[in-house]
Amino acid sequence: MGRAAVVKAYADIRAALAVLNAEVDWCGSESFSVVDPLAGLADGCLDILAGAREVEAGIAGLKAKAAVMYAESASAVAGPDVPVQAQEMAVAAEVGCVLALGPRAASSFLATSHAVVSSLPRTLAGLQAGTLSWSHAVVMADEAASLDAAGAAALEAHFLDPDAQDPARGCPVGEMPAHRFRVKARTWRERHHAESIEVRHAKGVADRRVEFRPDQDGMAWLSACLPAEQALAGWNRLTAMSRLLQGRAESRSMSQLRADKFADVILGGSGASVTDAIDEADGGDGDTGARASAGVNGRAGREDVPSPIRAQVLVTVPVFSLMGLTDEPAMLDGYGPIPPSMARDLVANGAASFYRVLVDPRDGAPLEIGRDSYRVTGAMRAWLRMRDGKCPFPGCSNNSLDNDADHILAWANGGTTGISNLGQPCPKHHKLRHSTGWKPTPATKNEPPGWTSPAGRHYPSEHQDWEPTRWPVLRNADQVPGEGPPGVLSDLVQLGISPADDWLQWVLHAPSA
Repeated sequence: MGRAAVVKAYADIRAALAVLNAEVDWCGSESFSVVDPLAGLADGCLDILAGAREVEAGIAGLKAKAAVMYAESASAVAGPDVPVQAQEMAVAAEVGCVLALGPRAASSFLATSHAVVSSLPRTLAGLQAGTLSWSHAVVMADEAASLDAAGAAALEAHFLDPDAQDPARGCPVGEMPAHRFRVKARTWRERHHAESIEVRHAKGVADRRVEFRPDQDGMAWLSACLPAEQALAGWNRLTAMSRLLQGRAESRSMSQLRADKFADVILGGSGASVTDAIDEADGGDGDTGARASAGVNGRAGREDVPSPIRAQVLVTVPVFSLMGLTDEPAMLDGYGPIPPSMARDLVANGAASFYRVLVDPRDGAPLEIGRDSYRVTGAMRAWLRMRDGKCPFPGCSNNSLDNDADHILAWANGGTTGISNLGQPCPKHHKLRHSTGWKPTPATKNEPPGWTSPAGRHYPSEHQDWEPTRWPVLRNADQVPGEGPPGVLSDLVQLGISPADDWLQWVLHAPSA
């Protein structure tokens, strides 16, 4: 059948599109609902959107396969006498013209298509099944690009294989926006990359830079590629400074205030170093680590902003990494994995204490905060940040420190002030919850609430992707069997840690800065 089959298939697709357009235009052969036609139309449109997402994913998978097959067949037809680079340019030009893409976009599309078709079989299967979008496939290809074949297969398995030994938990990949999947995939890649994060970070630091890019309407972008702790500390300081300026007499938005304060600082204001930014610790845990809260302090450079400015950043440091016994990455709240040396520096230069936290050593998830710090204004808010990582509304990336602690079941209706009955929506989604039909679903100590829409559809929230800590290998016969540095057991005992314990609890009080 060949070409005739292709023509007929696309004719059928166009006919199906005509039917769907008629349904959306309320011109279908029958109503979605006889009892309530308008409500039926609203729900029917959601069904059409959901179906369109699946079909678009399948079409994206088809385009990727067709592009790769075209590239391979065109190269075979051209023969071995055509230089490889010239042939690749010719293929990209042809694909770009067919899809109305520029040269760079066409080359990028071809590169991603080749990666998906040739080395990411689970991603291709997800596209064909309609459970992953092309944007998700691009993220998977980008994050797998620097991994070897085994690493790429493990990355796919973690997120796409439900039977994997340590699968991703919480919201399925295809049900979260691609930008949120990129955060989770990047986090996994940083933890499991074959090359040490310390080595990769050193390369990144060597490439630090500031860039200038003109924009429209007399505007321009000034951006900097910095070590993560510097960039995040600067962002939180700008946020804290701007938040203090808000009020009835202030007409500028948060975005405008941040931009103005940024300009103030680089054009003559004063700043604070990162080592001066550490304020106080928010928590600590057993075998998987200590959580410290780093605050950015400094004067704003103008008399209209009080001083000091404090913008806290939660740092999760695996205890053995903190001791320098492993190179396991730490987690910087709002960014992701960071080198252990960076975390040790953040902790050593200002962390005042670590509160007691009980952690599951099997999967790395925190379980509860000690009763001595079980306070709504302190430990409970820190716990919510550890549990949720951000605003739990689907797709939201807001990890602002002023997210609201909100009762899922209202206090007036018998709700308790416990972790399982609390969420931390950002101000925007807190308002959405109380002014519309969007409602959070029940949470647990370790899982944030999902959401139910006014249409009655349930959307799950993301879960933190906790992992078991990496134990160092010890060499003394009276310690944990294996090889490693002497004297580690005494160090652990001083911290209140026993390698034989199933549940590890410890309290560390670091010296004041």
